[in-house]
Amino acid sequence: MNKNSRNQILSILLLSLLIVSCKSKQSTEELSENTTSDQIESTSSQSEKEIKAILERILAAVGNRDAQELDDLSFDQTIIAYTYPKDGQWQHKEMTIDSYLQTIRDMKDPKPILESANSFKINITEDRLASVIMPTVISKFGVASSNEVNHAIMMKDSDQWKLLSISWTAHRIPEEEREFDLNLCARNYAQVWGSNRPEFVAMFYAEDGSLQVNDGEPADGRNAITNVAKGFMDAFPDMIVSMDSLVTKSDKKRFYWTLTGTNDVPNGTGKKVKISGFEEWTLNDDGLIQESKGYFDEKEYKRQLEFGTDK
Repeated sequence: MNKNSRNQILSILLLSLLIVSCKSKQSTEELSENTTSDQIESTSSQSEKEIKAILERILAAVGNRDAQELDDLSFDQTIIAYTYPKDGQWQHKEMTIDSYLQTIRDMKDPKPILESANSFKINITEDRLASVIMPTVISKFGVASSNEVNHAIMMKDSDQWKLLSISWTAHRIPEEEREFDLNLCARNYAQVWGSNRPEFVAMFYAEDGSLQVNDGEPADGRNAITNVAKGFMDAFPDMIVSMDSLVTKSDKKRFYWTLTGTNDVPNGTGKKVKISGFEEWTLNDDGLIQESKGYFDEKEYKRQLEFGTDK
């Protein structure tokens, strides 16, 4: 082999190594970029879940008239504003979070509402700041009264997202267009079981309504029903009841639920409980519960009180 041939072969080898090296570097860079992108997407997805969970807690606190919960989930200088049409003109109001919380505390005869979100459109910057558009429907005892579009700004305080500001447009639904919606009523009923206001639960019953739990004696009348609700709320200060489904069976309605909470009270076990069951309702002509018969696995409930949710 002459010298020129050796040089040509050497050049080809060097060129091949260079190409392989470049491709390897490109693959490494692409892998690094993809990994970073996946990490960002994962972080964003987790933050969206956290933001949505906080906003759902805020909506529940508004509906349950829970000033303390709202205070915990908001910054000290949070601004609240809303705008609404009246007599052909747009009106608006603004207030601080302190003013809003004082309004709740000063309510003479508070009643629960349900503010249910239709969707959450979330944009996050640097995993520190987020803007959220959140259309909601406001209802009371199953009758929708207003449609709103909320614009919320959330900001991280240490590792927790908090409300920095919220504003919304509000359109009242005309009286003649308002209709009773049992699904909205049931969702509101579930919400108030976590309100620490047992009288809110009783408001969903007729004055002479009754609530029976398993084979116990029925609680007749709103005062007795309030006492039943208070017993559960006292046992589980962090109790949340979620609506699993609502089923119609003949003239009865079955409200399926799941209760989660911690028996974190004096002389309590400190154990977490997660138990499911249902209430079978008979409703009166006003959409209030005339009779409710509730069922859940009492043996499993007592086991969890002693040992917790893990078997």
